[in-house]
Amino acid sequence: MAIVVTGAAGFIGSALVSYLNSKGQTNLILVDDFTKDGKSARIERFQYMQCIDREDFLSSCNFSQIEFVFHIGARTDTAEMDVDLFNKLNLDYSKAIWLRCSETNTPLIYASSAATYGDGSLGFDDEKEIDQLQPLNPYGQSKQDFDLWVEEQNDEPPFWCGLKFFNVFGPNEYHKGRMASVVFHAFNQIKASGKLKLFKSHRTDYEDGQQKRDFIYIKDLLDLIWFWYTDRTQSGLYNAGTGKAHTFLELAGAIFAAMDAEENIEFIPIPEDIRDKYQYFTEAKMDKTIKAGYEKGFTPLKDAVSDYVRNYLVKGASY
Repeated sequence: MAIVVTGAAGFIGSALVSYLNSKGQTNLILVDDFTKDGKSARIERFQYMQCIDREDFLSSCNFSQIEFVFHIGARTDTAEMDVDLFNKLNLDYSKAIWLRCSETNTPLIYASSAATYGDGSLGFDDEKEIDQLQPLNPYGQSKQDFDLWVEEQNDEPPFWCGLKFFNVFGPNEYHKGRMASVVFHAFNQIKASGKLKLFKSHRTDYEDGQQKRDFIYIKDLLDLIWFWYTDRTQSGLYNAGTGKAHTFLELAGAIFAAMDAEENIEFIPIPEDIRDKYQYFTEAKMDKTIKAGYEKGFTPLKDAVSDYVRNYLVKGASY
């Protein structure tokens, strides 16, 4: 029996494959759009059974021989405005995987997103009804649309878990360009110029740099995913954050410290194309996960940033 990982050449997907390998799991089927440059090279170091192009996966894979599906692959560009593209890749493709898993009794973990919470005015509580949530961009809406569709289904996998990823950072995001984490961009800015640019606040209730996010280190996220893979008792939607928000100034301080550099911060306007869709505050409510039995906790932000900077970014290393 094999384990499927979609988005296997992406940031979280490739880290998950490495993590599964470290747990002795090599019976993996890796799914991604391998027609894109560089993706095949990103999986060369892993141990796996087979890689399948995303377009061929549903038609060629025998789900009765699949033990578990990690559906991590998605279009994640929050600045992308092509709704049809999101409907194809994030909604319809996810529906097809869900239906196949339901038909074959295959457990499923899929990637939802904290972007479904929109501006946060309705909170970040995974124990509340989700039908009133209003995402700020087509990416978040595509994730919300799938979560709502899931809730309507009578037929479902024997176990399923939708994880609302918050602000994930860590090794293996080198290819993500504009969508890479603040830590990644900050490291490269400071290395090149000795200075870090952060977004100004365009709201009177937040000072510059006081915007807050729930930053979760990729290694903590992988531990969360592994918990749900091994537990499989309480299906549902769950937050995947730390439960503690930090300001961008706190994050910046941790990055400068990890680089042994003097703090030098410049505030710049938020680009107009994302200004009205910018989240000023995110903080996962993690009570539901803790009540389900998760006990490990999360790496303190300063320690997580230090590990990422010193053991990966400085060395150009992957996880």
